[in-house]
Amino acid sequence: MKYEQAVDVLETIKEIYPKFEITKRKAEILIPALKKMDYDGVIKNLSSYAAEKPFPPTIAEIASYPKTRNEEWEKVKEFRKNGEKVNPEKKKKFRQYWNNLLEKVKADDET
Repeated sequence: MKYEQAVDVLETIKEIYPKFEITKRKAEILIPALKKMDYDGVIKNLSSYAAEKPFPPTIAEIASYPKTRNEEWEKVKEFRKNGEKVNPEKKKKFRQYWNNLLEKVKADDET
């Protein structure tokens, strides 16, 4: 999350919960923590939280972190496993289509 997005999260909490005060000290502590998180996930969690709770959330209650490399690697392994099930003729057609697409993109970039 970018600095501006972290500020937006705090301002959104303030709009939803008017008694939530954003002091300079609070911002200095919370913004670095928010910057490590995923903005869209935090906003989604804040929305869900606000629908159920009458009091402002802690950052931990609305936290959402970007996917880790391990989670992404698991998706790659699953993709490869599913790819093994595809028949060879279909794979060949896909490779041809992919190569044609790459050539077209390269040609467009050169013009």
